[in-house]
Amino acid sequence: MRRVPLAVVPLLALAACAAPRNPEVTFYADGHAVDVGPSQYCDLQSENCDVDPNALGVLRVRPGKPVQISVPGELAETAWSVKFTYRDGAGVPQEPLRSKLFTSREPRYAYTLALPDPEARLESVEVQQYGARIEASTTGAFDFVARGTWVLKVEER
Repeated sequence: MRRVPLAVVPLLALAACAAPRNPEVTFYADGHAVDVGPSQYCDLQSENCDVDPNALGVLRVRPGKPVQISVPGELAETAWSVKFTYRDGAGVPQEPLRSKLFTSREPRYAYTLALPDPEARLESVEVQQYGARIEASTTGAFDFVARGTWVLKVEER
């Protein structure tokens, strides 16, 4: 039987009790990657949130180039989507768009965001994980409330 030195026991106990880290999302473009923690991460009911306004990734992305997004299993196996803002080739802001909704029925661990126009310039990307709470929108439709949000700001080249 192998013995563990007594000095190590408190450290093992502390590690076992440490709070789990919030999941990170990886954004990749033009040969560079950035890991981003959530700017907001809540319980399943989208309440009791940890908020970090400084949790923001920054990447340079050339016009028309894609951004690859990788999410950990704890996101991939839930409901999530990608919301993004961009400007057309003439620099005119366009309405924000959203990817399709990914769910636990077909877990998705990665997504490649390609803009609809090769001259367009991406401005921001948000990965949004949805919780169990649903709210009525101003149009009378029902919307899932985001549980977690990971934000990428795009710098111009």
